[in-house]
Amino acid sequence: MVRLSRAQQQEANRARVLAAAREEFAEHGFRETKIDRVADRADLTRGAVYSNFPGKRALYFAVLAEAAEREPLGGATESVRDATRALGAFARAWVARLPLTGTDERVGVELMAEVTADPRVSRVFAQATAVQAILLGRALESLDPQPQAGRRRVRVAESVLTTLHGAGQLAAAAPGFVDPFAVIRSCERLAGVDLDDGWPLPHITHVPDARPVDEPWAAPTALDVLRGERFPVEDGIVAVLGLHRLEALEEALRAVAEGVPVTIVPVTSEPAELLPLVRLVLAELRSCLSSSFPAGSWARPSIVLDPGLALAVGVTDPNDDTESALRLHGGRVVARSEGRGAAHAVGALVPPTGARNEGNGARTAR
Repeated sequence: MVRLSRAQQQEANRARVLAAAREEFAEHGFRETKIDRVADRADLTRGAVYSNFPGKRALYFAVLAEAAEREPLGGATESVRDATRALGAFARAWVARLPLTGTDERVGVELMAEVTADPRVSRVFAQATAVQAILLGRALESLDPQPQAGRRRVRVAESVLTTLHGAGQLAAAAPGFVDPFAVIRSCERLAGVDLDDGWPLPHITHVPDARPVDEPWAAPTALDVLRGERFPVEDGIVAVLGLHRLEALEEALRAVAEGVPVTIVPVTSEPAELLPLVRLVLAELRSCLSSSFPAGSWARPSIVLDPGLALAVGVTDPNDDTESALRLHGGRVVARSEGRGAAHAVGALVPPTGARNEGNGARTAR
């Protein structure tokens, strides 16, 4: 018999706990699930369960995140160039997961109850949903046949998500009431709504310039949870954002030129419970976007849930309000910024050595 290392044994135990917990949640629901029964199913001790997850809610979020990440990606083709069709496909992928009849598998129907039960969790969920809206809005902008400078489609995306989340709440509370085809048509029609949405937002003009530096950078390899691929972090922007500042990823995306890599590292002081919730929201978004938009319109930025990358940036004690960013160019760190607006500041800065002008209102490192 091959003897497992300690790390391998911990990973095997974690997988057993997740498998047992999914069965428990499916049979008994979140409220009636007991950690002792999960431990018995996994043939582990109660302490072994808690050594992997701090509580039942953290375990629940992790089970849902694992399931969402295993969903096969859709098959949107590069020929999808119509926002109405894209939003229809997005909505179809979303409602396909809802418990519409009362006979569906209902492991996730208590998610929103657990999110709203704790203001700390609901605040993080709001920021993660803002990320959904930003990336969906950016995908819609990429399909605009007549793109206009400063025109934004994030508010349309917010309206689509409001419709879909509302349908999800009703599907769980009143099985059989929601007409999925009406929901899909409603989302399609939002493609043509003008909500007077524009960029930049007012606070952008008050963001201080980034601080030019010249520091070495040992490019780590990280897992992008949106693409599901590992990549070397060696160029562009790396922004470490606390879970209360996730919406700042838009400030980085809109500051840089097309093609400049943007890597976002969400961090928190409570990663065991809150990062699985972020994983879940991102996995659900990835599944729906892949079914409705060409990959090139939404698989940006890279999002990395790895505290090691945050440490490489210099963030040693992260919390939910952290915002720290750096700019990479030519294998070195050429700029840094901390505090509110840091992601925009390093994105707006143009690297030295004759680099081309990048982004709107870009500043040059001196």
